[in-house]
Amino acid sequence: MRALASLVCGFVFGWGLFISGMIRPDKVLGFLDILAIPSGNWDPSLAVVMAAALAVTGAGYALARRRTPVFEARNQWPTQTAIDRPLVVGSVLFGVGWGLVGLCPGPAIENLASLSPGVVVFVVAMAIGTIAHDYWYARSDAPEPTLAQAKAADG
Repeated sequence: MRALASLVCGFVFGWGLFISGMIRPDKVLGFLDILAIPSGNWDPSLAVVMAAALAVTGAGYALARRRTPVFEARNQWPTQTAIDRPLVVGSVLFGVGWGLVGLCPGPAIENLASLSPGVVVFVVAMAIGTIAHDYWYARSDAPEPTLAQAKAADG
């Protein structure tokens, strides 16, 4: 049932991106181009979409905090609240990628249906970045070899 709930939520999210036009990179870039404000060519519609999404999400979280989940034993709220270096670096990388291409992960995956070469390259690069991230953290979480293990490995 959890997989079905995830599928339904993803479907609703995808339709929301499609209907709002947020899968179109030109629409996102039109919002990010703040230099177009004086000429009247700036597209503020992304701000409206974000404000509506925050309102719905805020209401959803307010309701969820008071209830027991349907498909889980308990709510799984994030435990980390610190603003640390990985969070800041990741945010900057996300913002640069979004600003250069006009796509973030959700719309990029939805745009795969277009088979646009640029979108395919973006998603492949995003997947490689995700795999590299997982590899990096798996290596950094591995315990350091002891001196005896290092000597044994060197022969």
